[in-house]
Amino acid sequence: MIQKALKESKIEEIRHSLAHLLAMAVLKKFPQAKLGIGPTIENGFYYDFKLPSAIGAGDLEGLTAIMRELIGGKLEFKGKKVTAAQARKLFKGQPFKLDLIKEFTKEKKQLTVYATCPPGIENWKLKIGNCFLDLCKGGHVRSTSEIPGDAFKLTRIAGAYWRGDEKNPQLTRIYGVAFGTKPELDEYLKLQEEIQRRDHRALGEKLDLFSQHDIAPGAIFWHPKGMILWRELERFMRSKLDRSGYGEISTPVMVKKKVFETSGHWDYYRKNMFIVPVDKEAYVLKPMNCPEATYIYASRLRSYRDLPLRYSEITDRLHRNELAGVLGGLFRVRQMTQDDAHIFCRPDQIESEITKLIQLAKEIYGAFNLPLNLKLATKPAKAMGSPKLWREAEQALESVLKKSGFRYETKPKDGAFYGPKIDVHASDALKRDWQIATIQLDFQMPLRFNLAYTDERGKKQTPVMIHRAILGTFERFIGIIIEHYAGAFPFWLAPVQVAVLPITDRLRAYYIEIEKILRREGLRVTLDDRNETIGKKIREAEMQKIPYLLIIGPREAEAKNVSVRERGRGDQGQLKLEEFLARLKKDSPLSNI
Repeated sequence: MIQKALKESKIEEIRHSLAHLLAMAVLKKFPQAKLGIGPTIENGFYYDFKLPSAIGAGDLEGLTAIMRELIGGKLEFKGKKVTAAQARKLFKGQPFKLDLIKEFTKEKKQLTVYATCPPGIENWKLKIGNCFLDLCKGGHVRSTSEIPGDAFKLTRIAGAYWRGDEKNPQLTRIYGVAFGTKPELDEYLKLQEEIQRRDHRALGEKLDLFSQHDIAPGAIFWHPKGMILWRELERFMRSKLDRSGYGEISTPVMVKKKVFETSGHWDYYRKNMFIVPVDKEAYVLKPMNCPEATYIYASRLRSYRDLPLRYSEITDRLHRNELAGVLGGLFRVRQMTQDDAHIFCRPDQIESEITKLIQLAKEIYGAFNLPLNLKLATKPAKAMGSPKLWREAEQALESVLKKSGFRYETKPKDGAFYGPKIDVHASDALKRDWQIATIQLDFQMPLRFNLAYTDERGKKQTPVMIHRAILGTFERFIGIIIEHYAGAFPFWLAPVQVAVLPITDRLRAYYIEIEKILRREGLRVTLDDRNETIGKKIREAEMQKIPYLLIIGPREAEAKNVSVRERGRGDQGQLKLEEFLARLKKDSPLSNI
């Protein structure tokens, strides 16, 4: 246990040191390279370079060999505080380092330089030809002899703008991963291979679910099978909402900017909005539904007896102006759908409503075998509203969490600008953590929109607004479950549930009748009566991850049976069609949820 703890305490130092060794290896191959930054990241490190010529994945092996050679040299890491003038002299000819020096000097930060030197140099001077110098705050191993040479790997090359600004030069970023031992590295690489195998973008194409095209960056073209997946999710969510007392609403996709000025989003979220001029006035393609929901609440007088009012809005017309560089498959899009809802309630109803939402999230995530955990996100640095209301809101959420029976942790300063929230995280089949649902408590927006209800004594009071989205966005949630199930969706959700695979066309009357019966039972069926071998039909249907395959040959037709192959379990033998349908009852859409 002590040995493992020691390794964990040093892993960040090892990763940081490897970033320096990567820079040394690149300079050895490209002496004219310009150095950017080389920080540690989750599981590894990277370094940015301006290179005189392009490199590819094939170059990583050579750089790795140089790094291992450097590790074998038992180089030492030594730091020294320097003045701005000394730093500028040391990094003359390195424009990105000079840019950092200028910034750090302006911010009055202490400048430190670390040298990676051969052993035996005691008091390194500011200019030593045998040493590699880097502007760095430290956190290294004392010697490269402490770095396991077989426990790191350079993984990929990417482009990155200097300081993340598209107006700056584009640099070459080289990524690496590093661990305390080779078995840890091997385990990580194996997991990455499995993640790549489950990549929702590749599976989306393979299973014919969706595509993306350059005529609409950040938007999804849903194919028929993808729309089945979408509609089943929508039907599932509506069934839950109908049982939970929600009324469904729909609000306009485009509204005047004054709506978001009132809500506060204009000041806090404007850069993510699509703004459209109409009749010499600015309109906004709505990025969220909450301000519009207040207009429905305010459309008539409300009494304390009316509350809580629960409005749900499943809309595919939200638009957010995400930067092109962060768009990625279904996980980050510009046009999206949320299973959105807004609850207007009295202060004394907060606890019961939040408790119901946590239970709803548990029930829905359970349907997908996604274990959940909760996190309380508190007031961010930039927020609107009085500190008193914030304290009340945070205390209300914390009280619910303590009584919920769930373990939770606090995410300081990570709330929305208008209120604290409970983030619901889920763990998928690969134990990856996803933040999906959010439950937000809002005292601010009802005040800003002058919402009111009359209490028992006829006095006006301000309701509390609760924002919640359980799936988050449909796009992102579908991406998550594609990878969670590796495309092998549960029966109720599968775009195609049963494939009918006849061996010969001579049995057409029988297999067509089987297909008709299955469709009458409400099943999603595909019939493959191509002039291909049954082996090829089975292989292709299994690649499409269809839950059940019904093979029909002369023996099955004569006995009025079907031969059943079940996904993951193989051949199940011959059954009467009635027996097969009875077996499916337990797996019928929504019946097992």
